[in-house]
Amino acid sequence: MQPLRGAVRSYAWGSRTSLAQLQGRSVPSEHPEAEIWLGAHPADPAHLTGEGEERSLLDAIDECPSRELGTTISQKYAGRLPFLLKLLAAEEPLSLQAHPSAHQAKEGYAREEARRVPIDSPIRNYRDDSHKPELIVALTEFHALAGFRSPKYTVEFIDALGVDALSGYRSLLADQPDDAGLRTVFTSWITLPGPALDALLPLVADGCVRYLSTTAHQDGGRFVAEARTLLELGESYPGDAGVLAALLLNRVTLTPGQGLYLDAGNLHAYLSGTGVEIMANSDNVLRGGLTPKHVDVPELLRVLDFEPADVSILEPDVDTAGVPVVYRTPASEFALSRSMLADGSSVTLDSAGPQIVLCTGGRVALAADTDSAGGGGVELVLERGTAAWVSASDPVITAIARWGDAEIFAATVGATSG
Repeated sequence: MQPLRGAVRSYAWGSRTSLAQLQGRSVPSEHPEAEIWLGAHPADPAHLTGEGEERSLLDAIDECPSRELGTTISQKYAGRLPFLLKLLAAEEPLSLQAHPSAHQAKEGYAREEARRVPIDSPIRNYRDDSHKPELIVALTEFHALAGFRSPKYTVEFIDALGVDALSGYRSLLADQPDDAGLRTVFTSWITLPGPALDALLPLVADGCVRYLSTTAHQDGGRFVAEARTLLELGESYPGDAGVLAALLLNRVTLTPGQGLYLDAGNLHAYLSGTGVEIMANSDNVLRGGLTPKHVDVPELLRVLDFEPADVSILEPDVDTAGVPVVYRTPASEFALSRSMLADGSSVTLDSAGPQIVLCTGGRVALAADTDSAGGGGVELVLERGTAAWVSASDPVITAIARWGDAEIFAATVGATSG
Protein backbone atom coordinates (compact mmCIF):
# COMPACT_ATOMS: atom_id res chain seq x y z
CA MET A 1 0.00 0.00 0.00
CA GLN A 2 1.61 3.24 -1.18
CA PRO A 3 0.57 6.84 -1.92
CA LEU A 4 -0.21 7.35 -5.60
CA ARG A 5 0.34 10.72 -7.29
CA GLY A 6 -1.82 11.13 -10.38
CA ALA A 7 -0.74 12.68 -13.66
CA VAL A 8 -2.49 16.00 -14.36
CA ARG A 9 -3.69 16.40 -17.96
CA SER A 10 -4.28 19.92 -19.26
CA TYR A 11 -6.87 20.33 -22.02
CA ALA A 12 -8.71 23.47 -23.10
CA TRP A 13 -12.07 22.16 -21.84
CA GLY A 14 -10.76 21.66 -18.30
CA SER A 15 -11.23 23.77 -15.18
CA ARG A 16 -8.79 26.10 -13.42
CA THR A 17 -10.58 25.58 -10.10
CA SER A 18 -12.34 22.19 -9.69
CA LEU A 19 -9.42 19.78 -9.44
CA ALA A 20 -7.17 22.26 -7.66
CA GLN A 21 -9.84 22.85 -5.01
CA LEU A 22 -10.46 19.12 -4.67
CA GLN A 23 -6.77 18.59 -3.90
CA GLY A 24 -6.37 21.66 -1.72
CA ARG A 25 -4.04 23.45 -4.12
CA SER A 26 -4.00 27.17 -4.92
CA VAL A 27 -6.75 28.46 -7.20
CA PRO A 28 -6.82 29.23 -10.06
CA SER A 29 -4.37 26.75 -11.53
CA GLU A 30 -1.88 27.97 -14.12
CA HIS A 31 -3.58 26.01 -16.91
CA PRO A 32 -7.03 24.42 -17.34
CA GLU A 33 -6.85 21.03 -15.61
CA ALA A 34 -9.12 18.49 -17.29
CA GLU A 35 -8.11 15.10 -15.89
CA ILE A 36 -5.93 13.45 -13.29
CA TRP A 37 -4.90 9.98 -14.45
CA LEU A 38 -4.57 7.38 -11.71
CA GLY A 39 -3.29 4.26 -13.39
CA ALA A 40 -0.53 2.69 -15.44
CA HIS A 41 -1.32 3.89 -18.94
CA PRO A 42 1.96 4.26 -20.89
CA ALA A 43 0.98 7.75 -22.07
CA ASP A 44 0.96 9.17 -18.54
CA PRO A 45 1.31 6.73 -15.62
CA ALA A 46 0.72 7.74 -12.02
CA HIS A 47 3.67 7.59 -9.61
CA LEU A 48 4.18 5.74 -6.35
CA THR A 49 5.60 8.14 -3.80
CA GLY A 50 6.11 6.02 -0.68
CA GLU A 51 9.14 4.34 0.85
CA GLY A 52 11.39 7.37 0.31
CA GLU A 53 11.41 7.10 -3.46
CA GLU A 54 9.24 7.85 -6.47
CA ARG A 55 8.65 5.65 -9.49
CA SER A 56 5.89 5.13 -11.98
CA LEU A 57 3.17 2.58 -11.31
CA LEU A 58 3.83 1.25 -14.80
CA ASP A 59 7.46 0.49 -13.92
CA ALA A 60 6.46 -1.18 -10.66
CA ILE A 61 3.99 -3.46 -12.45
CA ASP A 62 6.47 -4.24 -15.23
CA GLU A 63 9.08 -5.19 -12.63
CA CYS A 64 6.86 -7.78 -10.92
CA PRO A 65 3.37 -8.12 -12.41
CA SER A 66 2.47 -11.17 -10.30
CA ARG A 67 3.18 -9.26 -7.07
CA GLU A 68 1.34 -6.09 -8.09
CA LEU A 69 -1.56 -7.57 -10.07
CA GLY A 70 -1.76 -11.14 -8.83
CA THR A 71 -1.01 -14.19 -10.96
CA THR A 72 -4.50 -14.64 -12.44
CA ILE A 73 -4.98 -11.01 -13.49
CA SER A 74 -1.40 -10.72 -14.70
CA GLN A 75 -1.83 -13.72 -16.96
CA LYS A 76 -5.26 -12.64 -18.22
CA TYR A 77 -4.12 -9.11 -19.11
CA ALA A 78 -0.52 -9.82 -20.16
CA GLY A 79 1.01 -8.09 -17.14
CA ARG A 80 -1.02 -4.93 -17.66
CA LEU A 81 -3.35 -3.12 -15.25
CA PRO A 82 -6.63 -3.41 -17.20
CA PHE A 83 -8.30 -0.22 -15.95
CA LEU A 84 -7.57 3.49 -15.78
CA LEU A 85 -9.11 5.64 -13.03
CA LYS A 86 -9.49 9.39 -13.52
CA LEU A 87 -10.69 12.54 -11.85
CA LEU A 88 -12.37 14.61 -14.57
CA ALA A 89 -13.45 18.25 -14.56
CA ALA A 90 -15.23 19.73 -17.58
CA GLU A 91 -15.64 23.50 -17.66
CA GLU A 92 -16.58 23.35 -21.35
CA PRO A 93 -17.97 20.52 -23.53
CA LEU A 94 -15.69 17.70 -24.58
CA SER A 95 -15.62 16.47 -28.16
CA LEU A 96 -18.47 14.35 -29.46
CA GLN A 97 -16.99 10.86 -29.48
CA ALA A 98 -17.41 7.09 -29.44
CA HIS A 99 -15.20 4.14 -28.61
CA PRO A 100 -14.70 0.91 -30.56
CA SER A 101 -15.63 -2.62 -29.53
CA ALA A 102 -12.85 -5.08 -28.71
CA HIS A 103 -13.00 -6.57 -32.21
CA GLN A 104 -13.06 -3.14 -33.89
CA ALA A 105 -10.10 -1.96 -31.80
CA LYS A 106 -7.94 -4.96 -32.68
CA GLU A 107 -8.82 -4.72 -36.37
CA GLY A 108 -8.36 -0.94 -36.53
CA TYR A 109 -5.05 -1.00 -34.65
CA ALA A 110 -3.68 -3.73 -36.93
CA ARG A 111 -4.82 -1.81 -40.00
CA GLU A 112 -3.11 1.42 -38.95
CA GLU A 113 0.04 -0.45 -37.90
CA ALA A 114 0.15 -2.08 -41.35
CA ARG A 115 -0.18 1.37 -42.93
CA ARG A 116 2.63 2.60 -40.62
CA VAL A 117 0.63 5.52 -39.28
CA PRO A 118 2.79 6.98 -36.47
CA ILE A 119 1.31 6.22 -33.05
CA ASP A 120 1.34 9.95 -32.17
CA SER A 121 -0.07 11.11 -35.52
CA PRO A 122 -3.05 13.50 -35.23
CA ILE A 123 -4.89 11.38 -37.80
CA ARG A 124 -4.34 8.12 -35.91
CA ASN A 125 -7.62 6.59 -34.67
CA TYR A 126 -6.34 3.53 -32.77
CA ARG A 127 -3.46 4.07 -30.35
CA ASP A 128 -3.82 0.59 -28.85
CA ASP A 129 -5.76 -2.60 -29.56
CA SER A 130 -8.22 -2.41 -26.65
CA HIS A 131 -11.83 -1.39 -26.38
CA LYS A 132 -12.78 1.38 -23.96
CA PRO A 133 -15.99 0.88 -21.98
CA GLU A 134 -16.23 3.60 -19.36
CA LEU A 135 -18.20 4.73 -16.32
CA ILE A 136 -18.52 8.28 -15.00
CA VAL A 137 -19.82 8.93 -11.46
CA ALA A 138 -20.76 12.51 -10.63
CA LEU A 139 -19.09 14.40 -7.78
CA THR A 140 -20.99 17.57 -8.69
CA GLU A 141 -24.04 18.02 -10.89
CA PHE A 142 -22.86 16.56 -14.18
CA HIS A 143 -24.27 17.16 -17.67
CA ALA A 144 -23.77 15.00 -20.76
CA LEU A 145 -25.09 13.92 -24.13
CA ALA A 146 -25.22 10.13 -24.45
CA GLY A 147 -26.64 7.81 -27.08
CA PHE A 148 -29.29 8.31 -29.73
CA ARG A 149 -32.68 9.14 -28.28
CA SER A 150 -36.02 7.93 -29.59
CA PRO A 151 -36.61 9.46 -33.06
CA LYS A 152 -40.18 10.20 -31.94
CA TYR A 153 -38.85 12.57 -29.27
CA THR A 154 -36.47 14.18 -31.76
CA VAL A 155 -39.33 14.74 -34.23
CA GLU A 156 -41.28 16.50 -31.47
CA PHE A 157 -38.22 18.60 -30.62
CA ILE A 158 -37.78 19.64 -34.27
CA ASP A 159 -41.48 20.56 -34.41
CA ALA A 160 -41.06 22.70 -31.30
CA LEU A 161 -38.14 24.57 -32.89
CA GLY A 162 -40.20 25.41 -35.99
CA VAL A 163 -37.21 25.49 -38.38
CA ASP A 164 -38.40 24.96 -41.96
CA ALA A 165 -34.91 23.94 -43.10
CA LEU A 166 -35.14 20.88 -40.82
CA SER A 167 -38.45 19.68 -42.28
CA GLY A 168 -36.88 17.17 -44.68
CA TYR A 169 -34.88 15.54 -41.89
CA ARG A 170 -37.93 15.61 -39.65
CA SER A 171 -39.99 13.76 -42.27
CA LEU A 172 -37.27 11.16 -42.74
CA LEU A 173 -37.16 10.41 -39.01
CA ALA A 174 -40.95 10.36 -38.75
CA ASP A 175 -41.20 7.89 -41.65
CA GLN A 176 -38.27 5.75 -40.47
CA PRO A 177 -38.08 6.00 -36.65
CA ASP A 178 -35.32 3.45 -36.18
CA ASP A 179 -31.55 3.01 -36.33
CA ALA A 180 -31.56 3.22 -40.14
CA GLY A 181 -33.33 6.59 -40.07
CA LEU A 182 -30.94 7.91 -37.44
CA ARG A 183 -27.94 6.72 -39.44
CA THR A 184 -29.20 8.49 -42.55
CA VAL A 185 -29.87 11.81 -40.81
CA PHE A 186 -26.64 11.74 -38.79
CA THR A 187 -24.58 10.90 -41.88
CA SER A 188 -26.27 13.71 -43.83
CA TRP A 189 -25.51 16.25 -41.12
CA ILE A 190 -21.92 15.25 -40.39
CA THR A 191 -21.06 15.36 -44.12
CA LEU A 192 -22.83 18.64 -44.94
CA PRO A 193 -20.63 20.96 -47.03
CA GLY A 194 -19.38 24.02 -45.18
CA PRO A 195 -21.67 26.55 -46.89
CA ALA A 196 -24.78 24.44 -46.22
CA LEU A 197 -23.76 23.97 -42.59
CA ASP A 198 -23.08 27.69 -42.17
CA ALA A 199 -26.56 28.43 -43.50
CA LEU A 200 -28.39 25.83 -41.38
CA LEU A 201 -26.80 26.34 -37.96
CA PRO A 202 -27.96 29.96 -37.46
CA LEU A 203 -31.51 28.90 -38.34
CA VAL A 204 -31.38 26.19 -35.70
CA ALA A 205 -30.01 28.70 -33.17
CA ASP A 206 -32.86 31.09 -34.01
CA GLY A 207 -35.32 28.24 -33.48
CA CYS A 208 -33.85 27.53 -30.06
CA VAL A 209 -34.08 31.20 -29.04
CA ARG A 210 -37.65 31.37 -30.29
CA TYR A 211 -38.58 28.20 -28.41
CA LEU A 212 -37.03 29.38 -25.12
CA SER A 213 -38.72 32.78 -25.32
CA THR A 214 -42.20 31.64 -26.40
CA THR A 215 -43.03 27.97 -27.00
CA ALA A 216 -41.41 26.69 -23.83
CA HIS A 217 -44.07 28.49 -21.81
CA GLN A 218 -46.75 26.61 -23.71
CA ASP A 219 -45.42 23.04 -23.53
CA GLY A 220 -44.15 23.08 -19.95
CA GLY A 221 -40.55 23.53 -21.00
CA ARG A 222 -40.11 19.97 -22.34
CA PHE A 223 -37.06 20.83 -24.42
CA VAL A 224 -35.47 23.66 -22.42
CA ALA A 225 -32.30 21.72 -21.55
CA GLU A 226 -31.90 20.52 -25.14
CA ALA A 227 -32.42 23.99 -26.64
CA ARG A 228 -30.01 25.64 -24.21
CA THR A 229 -27.42 22.96 -24.93
CA LEU A 230 -27.64 23.55 -28.68
CA LEU A 231 -27.15 27.29 -28.17
CA GLU A 232 -24.16 26.73 -25.87
CA LEU A 233 -22.56 24.27 -28.29
CA GLY A 234 -23.15 26.60 -31.21
CA GLU A 235 -21.43 29.42 -29.35
CA SER A 236 -18.46 27.24 -28.33
CA TYR A 237 -18.12 25.47 -31.69
CA PRO A 238 -19.42 27.74 -34.48
CA GLY A 239 -19.78 25.99 -37.83
CA ASP A 240 -19.35 22.52 -36.29
CA ALA A 241 -21.58 19.67 -37.50
CA GLY A 242 -21.50 18.21 -34.00
CA VAL A 243 -24.01 20.89 -32.97
CA LEU A 244 -26.57 19.35 -35.30
CA ALA A 245 -25.69 15.85 -34.10
CA ALA A 246 -26.59 16.94 -30.56
CA LEU A 247 -30.18 17.26 -31.78
CA LEU A 248 -30.32 13.47 -31.96
CA LEU A 249 -28.83 12.58 -28.57
CA ASN A 250 -30.17 12.04 -25.07
CA ARG A 251 -29.53 14.99 -22.75
CA VAL A 252 -28.52 13.69 -19.32
CA THR A 253 -28.12 15.30 -15.89
CA LEU A 254 -26.48 13.34 -13.07
CA THR A 255 -26.65 14.32 -9.41
CA PRO A 256 -23.70 13.53 -7.11
CA GLY A 257 -23.35 9.78 -6.68
CA GLN A 258 -25.19 8.85 -9.87
CA GLY A 259 -23.31 7.10 -12.67
CA LEU A 260 -23.46 6.75 -16.45
CA TYR A 261 -22.03 3.70 -18.22
CA LEU A 262 -20.94 4.04 -21.86
CA ASP A 263 -20.34 0.92 -23.91
CA ALA A 264 -18.80 0.57 -27.38
CA GLY A 265 -20.45 2.60 -30.12
CA ASN A 266 -22.21 5.05 -27.80
CA LEU A 267 -21.92 8.58 -29.22
CA HIS A 268 -21.50 10.94 -26.30
CA ALA A 269 -20.07 14.21 -25.03
CA TYR A 270 -19.53 15.38 -21.47
CA LEU A 271 -20.81 18.95 -21.18
CA SER A 272 -19.87 20.12 -17.68
CA GLY A 273 -19.20 18.92 -14.16
CA THR A 274 -16.69 17.03 -12.05
CA GLY A 275 -16.66 13.27 -11.64
CA VAL A 276 -14.75 10.06 -11.04
CA GLU A 277 -14.25 8.15 -14.29
CA ILE A 278 -13.06 4.59 -14.79
CA MET A 279 -12.46 2.80 -18.07
CA ALA A 280 -10.59 0.00 -19.73
CA ASN A 281 -6.93 0.97 -20.02
CA SER A 282 -7.22 2.40 -23.54
CA ASP A 283 -6.93 5.71 -25.36
CA ASN A 284 -8.98 4.87 -28.46
CA VAL A 285 -11.35 7.69 -29.45
CA LEU A 286 -13.34 8.22 -32.64
CA ARG A 287 -14.46 11.85 -32.75
CA GLY A 288 -17.67 13.09 -34.31
CA GLY A 289 -17.49 16.85 -33.82
CA LEU A 290 -17.27 19.67 -31.26
CA THR A 291 -13.53 19.65 -31.73
CA PRO A 292 -10.79 21.08 -33.96
CA LYS A 293 -9.17 17.63 -33.93
CA HIS A 294 -9.30 15.00 -36.66
CA VAL A 295 -12.74 13.54 -37.46
CA ASP A 296 -12.62 10.34 -39.53
CA VAL A 297 -16.25 10.12 -40.68
CA PRO A 298 -16.10 6.67 -42.38
CA GLU A 299 -14.39 5.10 -39.34
CA LEU A 300 -16.79 6.80 -36.93
CA LEU A 301 -19.79 5.46 -38.88
CA ARG A 302 -18.23 2.01 -38.75
CA VAL A 303 -18.20 1.93 -34.93
CA LEU A 304 -21.36 3.87 -34.02
CA ASP A 305 -24.38 2.11 -32.54
CA PHE A 306 -27.46 3.91 -33.91
CA GLU A 307 -29.98 1.85 -31.96
CA PRO A 308 -32.17 4.40 -30.13
CA ALA A 309 -32.47 3.88 -26.37
CA ASP A 310 -33.24 5.73 -23.18
CA VAL A 311 -30.32 6.42 -20.88
CA SER A 312 -29.99 4.19 -17.82
CA ILE A 313 -28.66 6.20 -14.90
CA LEU A 314 -26.75 3.97 -12.48
CA GLU A 315 -27.41 4.15 -8.78
CA PRO A 316 -25.00 2.22 -6.55
CA ASP A 317 -26.26 -0.91 -4.82
CA VAL A 318 -28.22 -0.25 -1.65
CA ASP A 319 -25.87 0.77 1.13
CA THR A 320 -25.11 -1.85 3.77
CA ALA A 321 -23.25 -0.88 6.91
CA GLY A 322 -19.55 -1.64 6.59
CA VAL A 323 -19.80 -2.69 2.91
CA PRO A 324 -18.84 -0.49 -0.10
CA VAL A 325 -21.65 0.10 -2.59
CA VAL A 326 -20.85 -0.97 -6.15
CA TYR A 327 -21.79 0.42 -9.57
CA ARG A 328 -22.73 -2.63 -11.63
CA THR A 329 -21.60 -2.67 -15.27
CA PRO A 330 -20.88 -5.47 -17.79
CA ALA A 331 -17.21 -4.47 -18.07
CA SER A 332 -14.74 -7.17 -16.98
CA GLU A 333 -11.76 -4.80 -16.86
CA PHE A 334 -13.02 -2.71 -13.96
CA ALA A 335 -15.38 -2.33 -11.05
CA LEU A 336 -15.99 0.82 -9.02
CA SER A 337 -17.35 1.16 -5.50
CA ARG A 338 -18.17 4.17 -3.34
CA SER A 339 -18.17 4.38 0.45
CA MET A 340 -19.74 7.20 2.45
CA LEU A 341 -18.19 7.08 5.91
CA ALA A 342 -19.73 8.79 8.92
CA ASP A 343 -17.32 10.15 11.51
CA GLY A 344 -15.87 7.24 13.49
CA SER A 345 -17.06 4.54 11.09
CA SER A 346 -15.02 2.19 8.90
CA VAL A 347 -15.38 -0.03 5.86
CA THR A 348 -13.37 -3.05 4.76
CA LEU A 349 -12.32 -2.89 1.10
CA ASP A 350 -12.39 -5.72 -1.42
CA SER A 351 -9.05 -7.55 -1.25
CA ALA A 352 -9.44 -9.54 -4.49
CA GLY A 353 -6.65 -8.28 -6.70
CA PRO A 354 -5.09 -4.81 -7.11
CA GLN A 355 -7.01 -1.63 -6.40
CA ILE A 356 -6.71 2.14 -6.35
CA VAL A 357 -8.37 3.96 -3.45
CA LEU A 358 -9.31 7.60 -4.00
CA CYS A 359 -10.50 9.98 -1.30
CA THR A 360 -13.00 12.54 -2.63
CA GLY A 361 -14.33 13.93 0.65
CA GLY A 362 -12.94 14.45 4.15
CA ARG A 363 -9.94 12.47 5.31
CA VAL A 364 -9.47 8.74 5.88
CA ALA A 365 -6.90 6.36 7.30
CA LEU A 366 -6.19 3.17 5.36
CA ALA A 367 -5.14 0.44 7.78
CA ALA A 368 -3.72 -2.96 6.83
CA ASP A 369 -5.14 -6.13 8.38
CA THR A 370 -1.98 -7.07 10.24
CA ASP A 371 -3.33 -10.48 11.23
CA SER A 372 -3.56 -11.51 7.59
CA ALA A 373 -0.29 -9.76 6.80
CA GLY A 374 1.52 -11.46 9.64
CA GLY A 375 3.58 -8.34 10.32
CA GLY A 376 3.61 -4.95 11.98
CA GLY A 377 0.90 -2.33 11.63
CA VAL A 378 0.71 -0.33 8.40
CA GLU A 379 -1.40 2.80 8.01
CA LEU A 380 -1.69 5.48 5.35
CA VAL A 381 -3.71 8.71 5.63
CA LEU A 382 -5.50 9.97 2.51
CA GLU A 383 -6.45 13.64 2.31
CA ARG A 384 -9.23 14.81 0.00
CA GLY A 385 -8.17 14.43 -3.63
CA THR A 386 -5.37 11.94 -2.97
CA ALA A 387 -5.10 8.24 -3.78
CA ALA A 388 -3.30 5.04 -2.84
CA TRP A 389 -2.21 1.94 -4.73
CA VAL A 390 -3.01 -1.38 -3.06
CA SER A 391 -1.24 -4.30 -4.73
CA ALA A 392 -2.56 -7.84 -4.96
CA SER A 393 0.05 -8.92 -2.40
CA ASP A 394 -1.09 -6.37 0.20
CA PRO A 395 -3.28 -7.49 3.11
CA VAL A 396 -6.95 -6.59 3.48
CA ILE A 397 -7.41 -2.83 3.86
CA THR A 398 -9.86 -1.03 6.15
CA ALA A 399 -10.75 2.63 5.59
CA ILE A 400 -11.44 4.54 8.80
CA ALA A 401 -13.02 8.00 9.16
CA ARG A 402 -11.33 9.48 12.23
CA TRP A 403 -11.61 13.21 11.45
CA GLY A 404 -15.24 13.64 10.40
CA ASP A 405 -17.35 12.31 7.52
CA ALA A 406 -15.51 11.07 4.43
CA GLU A 407 -16.07 9.69 0.94
CA ILE A 408 -13.86 7.23 -0.92
CA PHE A 409 -13.95 5.36 -4.21
CA ALA A 410 -12.20 2.04 -4.80
CA ALA A 411 -11.31 0.86 -8.31
CA THR A 412 -10.68 -2.82 -8.86
CA VAL A 413 -10.64 -5.36 -11.68
CA GLY A 414 -14.13 -6.60 -12.60
CA ALA A 415 -15.54 -9.64 -10.81
CA THR A 416 -15.85 -11.60 -14.07
CA SER A 417 -12.12 -11.49 -14.63
CA GLY A 418 -11.64 -14.92 -13.13
